[in-house]
Amino acid sequence: MQIETYLFFGGNCEPALKFYEKCLGGRVVDMHRYAGSPMDNADLPAAWKDKVMHATFESEGARFMASDAMPGQPTPTHTGFSMSVNIPRDKARAEQVFNALASDGGQVTMPFSPTFWGAHFGMLMDKYGVPWMVNCDGTAST
Repeated sequence: MQIETYLFFGGNCEPALKFYEKCLGGRVVDMHRYAGSPMDNADLPAAWKDKVMHATFESEGARFMASDAMPGQPTPTHTGFSMSVNIPRDKARAEQVFNALASDGGQVTMPFSPTFWGAHFGMLMDKYGVPWMVNCDGTAST
């Protein structure tokens, strides 16, 4: 069994995925659009045809999936969870990921700093409203 995160966006999934490619050093390995899919019918607004129906993002062995929620569905909100990234024993890389995710209008809710559990840790909400936690184990003394 593998449990994976699936993020829904309100029309900005593709730019969000491009942002995550820069921040996390990963890539979109699969992307399907609404155009040409079974959802491409008379009820689908023309402006929505090029939106992301399904995508898979991978970085360093981890992955999540994402899409633009169907038109007419409630606007997605990213509450009640947090994307969590653990980068073991590389404080510089973890801090770079944290700062990249917080860039361009993101909001830091807990600065990236040493913790009582022997790690560096920080929390933020990125510019797309997705909450993130970045952890780097075994580095609190560095």
